[in-house]
Amino acid sequence: MLKKNDSEKEDLRAEMPAVPMRLYDARYTLIAAVFLAMALLVFDDVTHWHVWLGLGIIVIAAALPVRSRMIRKRERMLRQTGFQTPVEDVVFASCEALDDPAIVLAPGSIVIYQNHAAIEKFGPIARGSHLSSRLRAPQILELVHEVAGDHRTRTINHVEKVPSERWYQVRIAPMREVARLNGGGEFFLLTFRDQSESRRMDRMRTDFIANASHELRTPLASLTGFIETLQGPARNDREAQERFLSIMSEQAGRMTRLVDDLLSLTRLEMKAHMAPTAEVDLVPLIGHVRDTLRSMAEDLDVELRLTTPEEPVPVTGDYDELIQVFENLIENACKYGQNGGRVDVTIKDPSPAAQGMIDVSVKDYGPGIPSEHVPRLTERFYRVNVETSRSKKGTGLGLAIVKHILTRHRARLIVNSVLGEGSEFVVRIARRSS
Repeated sequence: MLKKNDSEKEDLRAEMPAVPMRLYDARYTLIAAVFLAMALLVFDDVTHWHVWLGLGIIVIAAALPVRSRMIRKRERMLRQTGFQTPVEDVVFASCEALDDPAIVLAPGSIVIYQNHAAIEKFGPIARGSHLSSRLRAPQILELVHEVAGDHRTRTINHVEKVPSERWYQVRIAPMREVARLNGGGEFFLLTFRDQSESRRMDRMRTDFIANASHELRTPLASLTGFIETLQGPARNDREAQERFLSIMSEQAGRMTRLVDDLLSLTRLEMKAHMAPTAEVDLVPLIGHVRDTLRSMAEDLDVELRLTTPEEPVPVTGDYDELIQVFENLIENACKYGQNGGRVDVTIKDPSPAAQGMIDVSVKDYGPGIPSEHVPRLTERFYRVNVETSRSKKGTGLGLAIVKHILTRHRARLIVNSVLGEGSEFVVRIARRSS
């Protein structure tokens, strides 16, 4: 008969019934016992010391626990996979590869391990302590208790309000394979998947649709009303027709601007992850924007002052998108800071702390912006004063577009404003290295 390899022997032992398996594992001890028993029969002096010593060793060896079939199988599987460490160590090391916070629990909600992400989220939890010593959410504790009872995976949504609103998908699952390899010891894996960003995007999408619908509803209602009037009572009223057609043209223009801005936002979102690579000189670019808006500024009786360095200021960017940024900022400064009579546009070096960057400042001397509104200026459809914005043909999307463009350019928008003194919008962008 061919000799079986070690793996086949292990499989043979694993399939044997419990009692024969123990006899099979203790075969060498039994053989030694037989020989010693024969020696006792051969020696006339049964007090011979080395015989009794050997018999004592056999008794001690027989008293040692025999490895269970499950433990042997676990060790064999670890050898086959290349692991030479206990199952617990392999499980704990695997948890470290997870980006989500993960906590390994024993029955009774006892914490036996937490990965680095969980330590950052909840702080260190002492091994052997109860989960409630650090996590006090009743619904999560109840979830763990239920899964420990019936060993069925469960998932719930959990929201934290403090220090800021965060949404998590909490999942608790029994680690059945680990329990099988570990000789029956139960483990449960508690994970927290952060869904705050997706929730925020869903809410933003919902708000966006609601706001866009609202913004379009007003001009559409106006157009519908004027068309009905022109078809009815004002059918032959030339003066009314001229007046209504003028308003209709204005409302149609408003919808056109809104749709154009929405399309711009959509295009920017589609390529938000793609940073531009072209070289753009800010000096002629800002000069071009100033020349483009000079006529509009004169109509508003606003003086545009431009201060730029003599040497080129190269940055990495998209020329058309940067034009859109500075046109938006300068146009806003002229419209909303009109009573200041002046808008200063300056290209300058920032503070020493921002090495390798360049600032483009657009400063007006108008009424300024209340501080509570400043953090929300780049939100879609957000307006400090709705009526003023609409009267100046604003769509509420201009600064949102600026934010998206600057995000794609890895640049920042800094807003400084003092009531009664004016506002300053600063674009801070990295210089292009030569």
